[in-house]
Amino acid sequence: MLVGNPGDKVCPVNGVINLLGRKWVFGILKDMFMGKTHFSQFKEDKPELSNVVLRDTLKFLEDEGLIYKNVDANSNKNTEYYLTSKGKKSNKILYEIVLYGLYVLEADQRSDELKKQLDDEYRQILNIDENIQSYGD
Repeated sequence: MLVGNPGDKVCPVNGVINLLGRKWVFGILKDMFMGKTHFSQFKEDKPELSNVVLRDTLKFLEDEGLIYKNVDANSNKNTEYYLTSKGKKSNKILYEIVLYGLYVLEADQRSDELKKQLDDEYRQILNIDENIQSYGD
């Protein structure tokens, strides 16, 4: 049984779910792991993502300490976003979500070859150590 004071957040899983369960968070973090840093880059493959929602999501990630914003002193239009140390540590969680989706939830929907290809791509994107075992291994 988990114990704690009534006002304390007892279950650490709830905090992670609340953080990563917000729409667009995974996609934006993935983009950042891929090296995207500009507002327009985050929208490139997400046409249904509005500017307002993207702005709010970036602000949310910044408030949560996962990213930081670097505003060019000479031009407000040259704002860049980067992962913080805390943000970089989300890579293993994001990778596990990918693996669960590929090998458990959608196990019969993709060929083994495609699952392995996607697994390898996300392993590279998220900077996952090659010694971490995949569900498909």
